[in-house]
Amino acid sequence: MDFTLHYRGPLYAASKRNSRKKHKHQLRQHFHKQLKELWDLPQLEDVKSYLRAEPAHEGDIALLRPVGPFEFAPLVATQLRLFASIEIVMLRPEPDGKIFEQGGDIDNRLKTLMDALKVPNEQSALPDGASPTPDESPFFCLLEDDSLVTNIDIKTAHWLEPEVQNSDLVVLLLRVQTAPTVLIWGNLLFA
Repeated sequence: MDFTLHYRGPLYAASKRNSRKKHKHQLRQHFHKQLKELWDLPQLEDVKSYLRAEPAHEGDIALLRPVGPFEFAPLVATQLRLFASIEIVMLRPEPDGKIFEQGGDIDNRLKTLMDALKVPNEQSALPDGASPTPDESPFFCLLEDDSLVTNIDIKTAHWLEPEVQNSDLVVLLLRVQTAPTVLIWGNLLFA
């Protein structure tokens, strides 16, 4: 399966003093809306039955992952035996060669993005008091875990809009390609 996600807004570098849980969750919410649309496409109609917390029968696939009050539904999951390759184009307001000087270095920004694309490891990774809206049940995310990403290709370019001066602002295009590690009945659609 091949699809593209997008984002326009701030992308902060990960910080050890401040985990930026709120920012990561805002990114997660942004991508949730796009992934929800993806799950509504006819191609995924046959796998919607996997959106459950417990398998109905032995060997059934159950994708929902409870974390605090949320039930996350990752598309790329170990039970589906899928992995993902992600190509990222990041437009930023700095000229070429400045990605390490302003707005945080690229690897820390990438860490923030990857955290936002995956199911949080524990409730403490969510903002204090966060709870799902009716539209966030289930809460769609790309990855069960970022270890399911086999390749990341990132290209940066100068965002040519003169009125954009904030070095934290970016435009992202994320082309995602999924593929099975092993063919099973549950992932034939992704082959």
